[in-house]
Amino acid sequence: MTREPTGRRSIGWISWVLGGLLLLFLLVPLVVTVWGGGWSGLARVVRQLEVLRAIGITFLAALIATTIALALGTPLAYQLARRDFPGKSLVEGLIDIPLVIPHTAAGIALLMVFGRHGIIGRPFATLGLFFTDNLAGIVVAMLFVSVPLFVSSARESFALVDARLEHVARTLGASPWRSFSTVAVPLAWRGIMAGSVLMWARGISEFGAIVILAYNPKTISVLVYELFTGYGLSTALPVTALLIIISLAILVVLRRVLPRRKGAGTWRGER
Repeated sequence: MTREPTGRRSIGWISWVLGGLLLLFLLVPLVVTVWGGGWSGLARVVRQLEVLRAIGITFLAALIATTIALALGTPLAYQLARRDFPGKSLVEGLIDIPLVIPHTAAGIALLMVFGRHGIIGRPFATLGLFFTDNLAGIVVAMLFVSVPLFVSSARESFALVDARLEHVARTLGASPWRSFSTVAVPLAWRGIMAGSVLMWARGISEFGAIVILAYNPKTISVLVYELFTGYGLSTALPVTALLIIISLAILVVLRRVLPRRKGAGTWRGER
């Protein structure tokens, strides 16, 4: 049996120690929050209609926003992965802008467009359709701040698919759209689904843009903020703990259900 070089072993231990510190940094606040919420507090909040309604609205709005991103963002991600065109860097920069804009600023920008007097909100308001204080506004806010995560993941996945497979499909008579839908998308679906999960999870956690554009109906993040500012830490803590538990459970289930991407070989050669 060959012994692992000492230098490599030392690097491994250092990596685990440094990584362990980072994991503790992430884990300790979550554990302390859940523990501080207490089982009695959790049992109490799960029976509160306001809390359950806020969780339902949050998850529903995030799901709608993710579905819209799937429909609109998947073809765009494919084009960014496959084509070079004038202004491509500008398009990629525009997609990534929500990642660097403070989300309260994003909420104000969305309010200027989708508010009752905005360039899009005003025509809809004349029809009796509003984005402010409405589920539609929550969806818009979640879509704006989280769609870069989806497009980035889908773009990387399409880039890993061997373009020659699509060319073969074209030579066999497939149209560009059929080649895209039957070759590229099935081979890149793991990354597309991973991006969808990331986007959905990011949408659930959004607060800044939502609280400005659509304070009502309350999402769970807005409700936690309202409970904390109105009633204090002891009231907000059980709701926060419940949200952490639900989010963690959902992410664990999704990661178990969705196959892991095992490397470029899975995309280019293995089927």
